[in-house]
Formats: sequence, structure tokens, C-alpha cells
Amino acid sequence: MPAVQRAEVVLRVNGDEHRLTVDTRATLLDVLREHLGLTGSKKGCDHGQCGACTVLLDGMRVNACLALAVAHDGAAITTVEGLADGEELHPMQEAFLDHDAFQCGYCTPGQICSAVGMLDEARARGELDGLDDARIRERMSGNLCRCGAYPNILAAVREVAAAQR
Repeated sequence: MPAVQRAEVVLRVNGDEHRLTVDTRATLLDVLREHLGLTGSKKGCDHGQCGACTVLLDGMRVNACLALAVAHDGAAITTVEGLADGEELHPMQEAFLDHDAFQCGYCTPGQICSAVGMLDEARARGELDGLDDARIRERMSGNLCRCGAYPNILAAVREVAAAQR
């Protein structure tokens, strides 16, 4: 059996730099959870189909279960744990609480990270004003909620989008 290949990577996670030696086959999700103890991002399907593992990678939404850690050496990664400013929650985290936009909570970290990234993408394209319910649903379609909290998730995202216009 061939030896496991390892490589050194530097990941900037939630503002902190981490120098790690990882298996070259390790996903970003596994490195975040197992090496750094950041368990907010969830392992759902492990095939990039549910979005429970969504994080922001250099500001863009990615399924961390599909991203190899070694491919993102030097990248800036934001997980749900890194959205808050100390004790002050990110506006999207607040909105999810205010609108009861979760039930079991398993998908919530990925939903929140995806919503933050989606609004950033819309703002960068000058599309915040045209972001109606149908567009929000389409842009969030990669994140599944098995409990069906979609109406409340939509309300939370709509509130934050309106505040950013």
C-alpha cells in the first residue's frame, strides 16, 4: 500500500493563520472540523448536494466537502464561527434567530454562510435591488433544509437584503 502523501498548507480561517500538514486527499471540511475544531460547518451528504458544509472561500461560496485543502493554500476562509464580531452576531445570524429560520439546525451554518455570500455576490453585480423572492430561492437552491424551514429562511435573507439596499 502506498504511503499517505502529506503537504504543508497555510489557511487563513476566520482571520487567523494556520500552518498545517495535511493528507493531500483531505477536504477543506475535514481540515476545518478535525484539525481546527471548527464544527459549525456540517458534513451532510459529503457529495456537494446539500450545502450543509458551505463556507466562504476568498469571499465566494463553496461546498467545503468538495474542496481539497491543499488546493487552497493561502486562501481566506470564513466559517459560520467567523461571521460574528466578538459577541455581536452578523446581521444574517440575527435575522435567522429573529425569523426562527431553523428547526433542527443542522443546515443552518451552511444556509447562513451561503446567504451572506449570495448577498455579497448580488451586491458586487449591482443586483441587490432586483433580488426578489424567486431570485433568492434560486440563488439559495444549493442549500437544502430537510425540516422545511424555507419560508423563514427566505424571510431572514429578505430582511438582510433590504437592509443592505
